[in-house]
Amino acid sequence: MRIDYDGRRFQALHGGDGTCAEYRQRGDLVWAVFEGGHVRRGTITGTCDDEGVLRLAYTMVLHTGEVIAGHSTNTPQRLGGRLVLREVWQRYGEHAATGVSYLEEIPAPEPAGAPR
Repeated sequence: MRIDYDGRRFQALHGGDGTCAEYRQRGDLVWAVFEGGHVRRGTITGTCDDEGVLRLAYTMVLHTGEVIAGHSTNTPQRLGGRLVLREVWQRYGEHAATGVSYLEEIPAPEPAGAPR
């Protein structure tokens, strides 16, 4: 599944805590900034293979001031016509944990003043 992630926005499946990321892509290089919910600011950087699988490193600062770092492998899937990423992640250090999350693509916000 060849995917261009440039300009796509993702959040946790069913909205999660409101954290949203907007992805950028140039060739196989992918990166994003995310914030919302418990996250003051976060970044991801990694690569995308020919199947659309993302291999990413991430860091984030929570509203509590905690700094979290880790890596993930995100595999694209189609769910009811939507693009969903199955994210297998691992956190490092004092926040060490592993898990699986699902991220769903969300539409870009409408520009201010756009007709409805």
